[in-house]
Amino acid sequence: MRSPFLFVTRSCKTVHSLKQTQFVSPVSALERHQRVVFRYSSTRSCDDNKNYYITTPIFYVNASPHLGHLYSAVIADCFHRYKLLQGFNSKFATGTDEHGLKIQQAADIAGKDPLTFCTDVSERFKHLFSSCNVSFTDYIRTTERRHCEAVKHFWSVLWNKGLIYKGSYEGWYSTQDESFLTPLQVGDALDSSGREIKVSLESGHKVEWMKEENYMFRLSAFRSQLLEWLRGNPRAIQPERFHQAVLQWLQEDLPDLSVSRQRNRLQWGIPVPGDAEQTIYVWLDALVNYLTVAGYPHKHDQWWNVAHHIVGKDILKFHAIYWPSFLLGAGLPLPQTIHVHSHWTVGGKKMSKSLGNVVDPLERSQIFTTDGMRYFLLRQGVPDSDCDYTDDKVIKLLNAELADSLGGLLNRCTAPALNPAQVYPSFCPQSFPREQGGRAVVEDYHMLDAVQHLPAVVAQHYESMHVYKALEAISACVRQTNGFVQRHTPWKLDRTDSKDQRWLDTIIHVSLECLRIYGTLLQPVVPEISNKLLSRLGVQQGRRSWADVNFLPRYQGADCPFEGRALGSDSGVLFSRLESPNVDQQKTKKNKKASKLK
Repeated sequence: MRSPFLFVTRSCKTVHSLKQTQFVSPVSALERHQRVVFRYSSTRSCDDNKNYYITTPIFYVNASPHLGHLYSAVIADCFHRYKLLQGFNSKFATGTDEHGLKIQQAADIAGKDPLTFCTDVSERFKHLFSSCNVSFTDYIRTTERRHCEAVKHFWSVLWNKGLIYKGSYEGWYSTQDESFLTPLQVGDALDSSGREIKVSLESGHKVEWMKEENYMFRLSAFRSQLLEWLRGNPRAIQPERFHQAVLQWLQEDLPDLSVSRQRNRLQWGIPVPGDAEQTIYVWLDALVNYLTVAGYPHKHDQWWNVAHHIVGKDILKFHAIYWPSFLLGAGLPLPQTIHVHSHWTVGGKKMSKSLGNVVDPLERSQIFTTDGMRYFLLRQGVPDSDCDYTDDKVIKLLNAELADSLGGLLNRCTAPALNPAQVYPSFCPQSFPREQGGRAVVEDYHMLDAVQHLPAVVAQHYESMHVYKALEAISACVRQTNGFVQRHTPWKLDRTDSKDQRWLDTIIHVSLECLRIYGTLLQPVVPEISNKLLSRLGVQQGRRSWADVNFLPRYQGADCPFEGRALGSDSGVLFSRLESPNVDQQKTKKNKKASKLK
């Protein structure tokens, strides 16, 4: 979907001598549907409680995917995998937004028909997501027949309710942004040849004055309903700062919205039903994709009642004002949650081709591994604020937390030197009793308490899209467990002494239990690393769900299903340390010098 949130308003010389059809008052229509629309917060059925539907924005095919696209997809994938671990029936949709004047023009420049052009770029997105273990269940393209039919039906519903009318628009339009602008959203600039031009203040892209007859949506009728929705559901938009931003926008009047373009200007799009001279505006077209995947207009209730969106902050207005207004008008429930994330920058600057600072996510995932990139994006990405990317940051983080801390702990506890039998050893309650008095010290009890509460902490942060906080909590516990092993130096214990042997086994048992919890909780973030870790511990596939995070049952006086079982085969280091590009360059220079000496 497109980034800027610039759109037509009546203040921008919209002509009011309009051909208006008779219509039922939108407010009265809303009152009839209000019971349906707002019911999601309290009266979902039991079946709905085990269904979950998560979406990314659909990505505009004007250019190849960048780091921000992967970030959106990985966040959604984390939600999807987390819900599956909890036993939910989860649907996960992503895809591409393929209509619009910009695509039409880009295809002409490339010498391709628009559909071929769109298919080529869409496949790049699909390849990136598949390569990075983004486990979508539905990949939607807005050029698909199922979507075109859904859009036409949705349009007809709004039209029949009198919420769309035909009028005239005169004002600024940005082709590159596919957006209408008000005079306050336009400024002066110079083009490359020094000529004065008008540009969008938001995106910097050139705008043109446009006058045409098109269709308008009665957005102005929905302001009070949107306010009621947001005030009654304070967690509908997360994080909180974005919820407040939308409430602030709604303090001003909502002007009606242009929802079509003349066909002679825009051919590459879905025709307005019953008017072959008009094309449905690309944003209305694009937003309906979420309904298309849910099965609209037929059997969509199962999924639409449990819909959650992941969006970038640049498209918040489209999703938090226009999309809910369309849904209210159509008498459909609103999304459960709109999760908003911020952007990735490079050197503090927005990525752009002109600056040459665009990060290729596929290339980086091949250098730093798929799980490495997933971990970095989710560990460093903070939804509330923009995050800066450097290769050096990736290397330092992954080496510290995946290679050294987590990988080092696994290697220690499964090494033949400490665990020659290669089993999940026994736990000795006398060595580590519930009350202090054995060989455990106070710091060890603090560690057990932290790991015991870790699943609840992680779940809370996963639910609110603060994945970085969840990973921070896991990393802190991993450090505590490493400290536990280091503190008791099990490699120094006398194996010929029965008490020492029982304490050694207990140290290893506790550490493996900690690793089992970490591996289970990390599955939504780093599925390959988690699988490798849990397989090394001998944890079967059927014991890796959220219900299996019962930590250290022997300490609680219960049986441990893993005690005495053989560990899995050793498949090598959990995560190999990465070398910085500078080191690699130095090696290359040394090799060149050596070859010259020969």
